[in-house]
Amino acid sequence: PRASLVAARTATEEAVYEVVLRQAALVEDLQGRREADAGRRRRWRDEQVEQEGDAELGWGLLGDAYDRCGEVCAEYAKTFYLGTQLMTPERRKAVWAIYVWCRRTDELVDGPNSSYITPKALDRWEKRLEDLFEGRPYDMYDAALSDTASKFPIDIQPFRDMIEGMRLDLWKSRYRTFDELYLYCYYVAGTVGLMTVPVMGIAPDSKASAESVYNAALALGIANQLTNILRDVGEDSRRGRIYLPLDELAQAGLTEEDIFRGKVTDKWRRFMKGQIQRARLFFDEAEKGVMHLDSASRWPVREATESCTLRCCQTK
Repeated sequence: PRASLVAARTATEEAVYEVVLRQAALVEDLQGRREADAGRRRRWRDEQVEQEGDAELGWGLLGDAYDRCGEVCAEYAKTFYLGTQLMTPERRKAVWAIYVWCRRTDELVDGPNSSYITPKALDRWEKRLEDLFEGRPYDMYDAALSDTASKFPIDIQPFRDMIEGMRLDLWKSRYRTFDELYLYCYYVAGTVGLMTVPVMGIAPDSKASAESVYNAALALGIANQLTNILRDVGEDSRRGRIYLPLDELAQAGLTEEDIFRGKVTDKWRRFMKGQIQRARLFFDEAEKGVMHLDSASRWPVREATESCTLRCCQTK
């Protein structure tokens, strides 16, 4: 995932890269997957019709489900939503469905009811994910994602991994090394790239391998999350959390108490300069893949890249 940053991948990076390879391989088997998933979806719809009649299948038509996903995206991610208007209708709706699932997942541990969330609740959410990938959605939002999963070569593993990131947030508030932090960043943000690139598509005339494009999408997610972490150091510390490598803090002559005090010193500036440089290197890695996306999908991705890069440059 960061071959331009280090000579060799760590064991953690190798494990993450296996997911990249798995997702890239699905592109080669797209037709077979579509046929199998479409069959599962037809069986589910037949069961619903048998139980509820030809009306609106209890949760409404798929079109209504996708429209509602679009409304949620427009409300909470306005600029990104505008970018999706350049995509084909099918891709646009699919990205909305993925966005809504990610938002709902994040709100389990970072929303108004997060204090009531337990590991068992996340286990139930993962079971629900597995059901919707098998064509058994629970509600209209699930139905939109279930339909999306039947149309595009999307692997379930990045979705499972995002839930794993939520599990970490229930008990882990410190990261000893960057290797640990990298895995967390993959779970909560790198996964999004692996979810969405199959929908956005690779340009027909691109000479890049699917593997390299997915690798760049992973790097963009890591870069975005690192930027968020650097921007929110103060806010996170007020919640008792430090999303910075503790070993690198120690090497810089800083302690956890320095973070909690929030005092900006020369040591802190030097430390942050190195952290920002690392994030920029991941952005550089991500840039290599944007040009290989389908032309209608490049603008929203490039906008996200540039806005996050700007935030990274403004982080102090």
